[in-house]
Amino acid sequence: MRRVNQLATLSRAFSGAASSHQRLVQGAAMISTYAASNSQCFASRIAESFGVSNPSVARGVTGTVFFSVAASSLAQEAQAKEAPPVEKLMPKDVVLYQYEACPFCNKVKAFLDYYNIPYKVVEVNPINKKEIKWSDYKKVPILKIDGEQMVDSSDIVDKLFQRIHPDNSVTESDEERQWRGWVDNHLVHVLSPNIYRSVSEALESFDYITTHGNFSFTERLVAKYAGATAMYFVSKKLKKRHNITDERAALYGAAETWVDALKGRQYLGGLKPNLADLAVFGVLRPIRYLKSGKDMVEHTRIGEWYSRVENAVGEPSRIKA
Repeated sequence: MRRVNQLATLSRAFSGAASSHQRLVQGAAMISTYAASNSQCFASRIAESFGVSNPSVARGVTGTVFFSVAASSLAQEAQAKEAPPVEKLMPKDVVLYQYEACPFCNKVKAFLDYYNIPYKVVEVNPINKKEIKWSDYKKVPILKIDGEQMVDSSDIVDKLFQRIHPDNSVTESDEERQWRGWVDNHLVHVLSPNIYRSVSEALESFDYITTHGNFSFTERLVAKYAGATAMYFVSKKLKKRHNITDERAALYGAAETWVDALKGRQYLGGLKPNLADLAVFGVLRPIRYLKSGKDMVEHTRIGEWYSRVENAVGEPSRIKA
């Protein structure tokens, strides 16, 4: 009963606040109290999947226990799809353990979808992670291929690619390798400061995360406002860490840099997407229809390329439960 009353009070406070900024300020205080009274690590586990691992980031912004704990765990023309691998090379049982909004998980899904490899999805609850308790590796994505565990999105893609091209008839070019590295080392770091740039965008992002994630009702409510509150402030520190002065300018610059790399080609891979195309598409897919993604498409030249890859990747090859 106490928990129900606390949640009811929390809900009324958010709905009654005069502005989204006031909602976050109220939320920070009330959710800190709620989380502390129920579980000291509640908010920190929620935040773990959102890409920041340095606890000093949040401590520099506010002295509240909530921000310190949360930040400490924020740790990563259309063509037909590629023909599926021949039967003897096709994995028989593919299971992806993921967070729906995770850019690295979406990199793996872009590869699986493009190559028409059927896969099942297990949405991991970021609070208790019970779905991956069987694994010593506690991050996502985790991919199980016929019982074999694979981890780290780039390594997963490499191993899958080698598996369906065992004769090494298709090799990765230096250009392709360079731009895949650019995705992991630059592009992904531009995303968080943009999707959490303002109060409204932080709430929009966490509405997407909690709607598509594996949360109970209680976890969804706390995760949305606790996560949005934490990341709104943490994103300001991320800007400094990655030498970003203007979030949108950095996002637009990355998009234009990628388009320039195409050098007039339909894809970096030429007439069809290569692994770099799929990597860029994969990490951008979760933000495409958020405000930041819409702004990116409106103000840069990346839209046409994105649509081509989206059409080439086609419908998901995910097996519906």
